[in-house]
Amino acid sequence: MNRIYDTIEPNVIDQEMLQKAVEEQGPQEEAGQLAKREGIDFKDVTELQLDFRNILKIDNLWQFANLTKLQLDNNIIEKIEALDSLVHLVWLDLSFNNIETIEGLHALVKLQDLSLYNNRISKIENMDTLQELQIFSIGNNNLTSLENVVYLRKFSKLRTLNLTGNPLCDNEQYSMFIAAHLPDLVYLDFRLVDENTRELAEIKYQYAIDELKQGEAQALAKLEEEQAKQKELDYHKLLEVVQDMSSFDMAETKLAKYNNDITQLSDTLMTLEMQTVDQLEEIIKDFERNIADLVSTFIENVQGMMAQCRDLENHHHEKLLEISINTLEKIVKSEFEEEIPDDVRMLFVDKDTIVNAVNASHDIHLLKIDNREDDIITKANSWQAVVIEEVHKNEIARNRSRVKEINQYIDHLQEELDNLESLEPVE
Repeated sequence: MNRIYDTIEPNVIDQEMLQKAVEEQGPQEEAGQLAKREGIDFKDVTELQLDFRNILKIDNLWQFANLTKLQLDNNIIEKIEALDSLVHLVWLDLSFNNIETIEGLHALVKLQDLSLYNNRISKIENMDTLQELQIFSIGNNNLTSLENVVYLRKFSKLRTLNLTGNPLCDNEQYSMFIAAHLPDLVYLDFRLVDENTRELAEIKYQYAIDELKQGEAQALAKLEEEQAKQKELDYHKLLEVVQDMSSFDMAETKLAKYNNDITQLSDTLMTLEMQTVDQLEEIIKDFERNIADLVSTFIENVQGMMAQCRDLENHHHEKLLEISINTLEKIVKSEFEEEIPDDVRMLFVDKDTIVNAVNASHDIHLLKIDNREDDIITKANSWQAVVIEEVHKNEIARNRSRVKEINQYIDHLQEELDNLESLEPVE
């Protein structure tokens, strides 16, 4: 992929290379000559260009404490390393190298533009601290998994992304997938992400994105809860230190700080609970919609089946009426061969009597079908109401229990602190 160093001696960034690079890139020829004569403090350098130098290993850049732009493209670098001191770096170009793993970037918290174009990278990873990242180029690598790109959702300021030339671009869902999972992206592979693609992608991946958002919200809530627990643990450790203090003045200062810490802990726990309430409220709303859809579908099926029952009853009524009239005619003409019971013969007095009897039976059957339909629909709606009411009751009970638990715990901490404040000063 890149230049092979079997014919050219590979280099390591050393003092001589750095000095030469700084001299060569002076803004003016006169400035460059001055740097040669009097030297230059590397701490004053903000931009450094080290491309096309056959560099194999990154080293000695700790001297450039204020560097904001670093160009290391078109070398033979295999590992990203020795960049921890470049905390002010905003722009970094490592394209056209032999890098296989993204690593060594955790200290670059101000980085906005990163190019890893044309390397051998197969996974996007180890970039969590780059929260200022706006432009990311990782085209012409070995990325195969579309799901791996979801990792980039954590970079809220990312607006430009280049993935062209990776195997994952061959996936027919590529553009839709990226547009759906990175909704704030403006440019993808040097092209503007059009609104039509964005809207279609949002529809296509709606449920997947909703689940992803819920997972992210839960992960965030868990992280904040862990941070709150860690803060609480730190508080207890400090509280133990206070108990062992011999200096009353120092203890007074610490106690005042702990009072403030308790207040902040209370606010943090209450905030987390409010966030949990909001998240559960959204989940419950989704649950209510799903239950409503389920019951609605069930009722539609019931109504369809009852309509079929009515059709069968109507057909049965017509046949029964036809048979009854034919039987009446045979009885009148003494053509009916079978013996008829007396209670049945009473119905075959005349046509009006038999028609009224059959119609009455038909009405009763239809009424039973209607009553059965109403009963099923009423029970389905009641079940829906009971389930939803139970969910809301459980959530209210959970919330009250959690708030009570937080208040009791805060009161307990405050009581312990009050007991410490009441201690006599140690002479």
